[in-house]
Amino acid sequence: MGLLTFSINVTLDGCVDHREGIADDETHAYFTALMDDAGAMLWGRVTYEMMEDAWPAVARGDEDAPAAMREWAVKLEAKPKYVVSTTREDFPWSNSHHLGGDLRTAVQGLKDATPGGVLLGSGMLATELDRLGLIDEYRFLVHPRIAGHGPKLHQGGLPGTRRLELVSSEPLRCGAVAVHYRRAA
Repeated sequence: MGLLTFSINVTLDGCVDHREGIADDETHAYFTALMDDAGAMLWGRVTYEMMEDAWPAVARGDEDAPAAMREWAVKLEAKPKYVVSTTREDFPWSNSHHLGGDLRTAVQGLKDATPGGVLLGSGMLATELDRLGLIDEYRFLVHPRIAGHGPKLHQGGLPGTRRLELVSSEPLRCGAVAVHYRRAA
């Protein structure tokens, strides 16, 4: 069984708006390495649609992009992508699959079928999966910014505090810190 790892950009005040993070070669290389280590990606519909609007054109070379962004896009194009949605079932982007039915059963089945692990990159979906106790690890890129707005990490709340154990932390040149936590036993 693979691990479910929630990974996202977050500011010091908990904002997970993708526009608030620092997007440079080093941060793209960080997320590319995480994706390389995972067997599949998992998103909610909103995140999928945002990614689908941006990255296929970069992967095809239709848009100018730095090498690190193009590498991310090309690898993302090839990576299996699973999408949780109750409102949409057709996901035409390459290697994209609908994950429907009971959320707990569907995501546990994906974990069981993906020994390389699943990388989760949707904030609202992460809250639901955390409520179900399905997230095994957290890989946050904490940016040196205070956004002063939302959306916030686990904005919908959790039924209780999640105790985590620090696995590693690494400062990046841009001032962001990559932190890796596991759920405490």
